Amino acid sequence: MDRYDEGAHPRRAAATPDDHPLPSADASGGSDASDGPPPSADAPGGSEASDDHPLPSGGASEGAPPSADALGGPPPSADGPPVGVSDAPDHAPAGITALSLRYQIAAALALAVVAVGALVHLGMVFLHVAPSNTLTKQHGRAVDDWIYPEFEQNWKLFAPNPLQQNIDVQVRVDLRTGEGGVRTTGWYDLSALDGADIRHNPLPSHTQQNELRRAWDFYASSHDNANRPSGLRGELSESYLRRIVARRVDRLSAEVREGTVERVQLRSSTTNVQPPSWSAEKVSDDPVYRVLPWWTLSRNDVGTGADA
Repeated sequence: MDRYDEGAHPRRAAATPDDHPLPSADASGGSDASDGPPPSADAPGGSEASDDHPLPSGGASEGAPPSADALGGPPPSADGPPVGVSDAPDHAPAGITALSLRYQIAAALALAVVAVGALVHLGMVFLHVAPSNTLTKQHGRAVDDWIYPEFEQNWKLFAPNPLQQNIDVQVRVDLRTGEGGVRTTGWYDLSALDGADIRHNPLPSHTQQNELRRAWDFYASSHDNANRPSGLRGELSESYLRRIVARRVDRLSAEVREGTVERVQLRSSTTNVQPPSWSAEKVSDDPVYRVLPWWTLSRNDVGTGADA
């Protein structure tokens, strides 16, 4: 079979008469071409197509740029880079680098303040729990003022014998009457008020759960049974507890809220937690009271009354 027969070459088979017109014949059936050999592909005016490298379908003319199909990619765009090629940077700025210079400076300053505060707090906690050393001997008061009472460290959570008592902190108030006299109210249970705020509250605040309890523990651990301060923290613990009470007197009753508070007095009521029914242990259920002296509230205590 001749190699130029139809179907013998796939690229030849795809060609159309319009793409490669055959030379015209004269009336005698002769050819317009000369009797000499066919022109070479390298000769002027010769065809660039050869049997080994046929022209692509579509008949590209001599000197024309190759088509996009021949290059295997999309055609170039007249207004920019080729289609599918992006001139955007490989990695867009993210995080703090995406902000303007002014906001970058503000964010950096905020992060620096937070970092310094965290380092100072960690250093104070370390000095508080570390054994006695030169720094704690010279700056122990500053460390205690930073730690107590909000950041006190203790091991009660891991104690082999946890607390088995209920402690209620109660207060009563001396009110000035309209005739100039003083009348003493009954005892109000501050712990019960905190318990009412916590009950049925799925997300109680840290203040409602621990402020009053930790303040009382702080006072009891820094005073003896005669309510005398037993260390440098005694005055601090008393001031802390007095301020908590001063901010809560308005919640006691309408009588206290509308009257003039002269003095307040605190006491604790300690009751043993009863053992389970299957236990043979017997404990007393009678409350034990610890009564503190009367305190006069001042404006420094965020209460009402005379200046300190």
